[in-house]
Amino acid sequence: MLEETRTIALKEAVAWQMQQTMEVDHISKVEMARRMNTSRAALDRLLDPRNVSVTLQTLFKAARAIGRDLRIGVGLVAGKIR
Repeated sequence: MLEETRTIALKEAVAWQMQQTMEVDHISKVEMARRMNTSRAALDRLLDPRNVSVTLQTLFKAARAIGRDLRIGVGLVAGKIR
């Protein structure tokens, strides 16, 4: 249950950041889908905070489409993964 909650929270944060950047940069959903070379339906799935089944490839495409980098990390503590 904790893992599911964390997954949803992370997806909500990513979707929110994408939407905010699109808004600030005046990028419509149609334009964003065009930049990603994908369908509007696929973009809607990406922007849906509750839809956690998004691929890394899609996330990288979306970040590139808004001129940003996608950074993913794993926290290390004293040489161990937490």
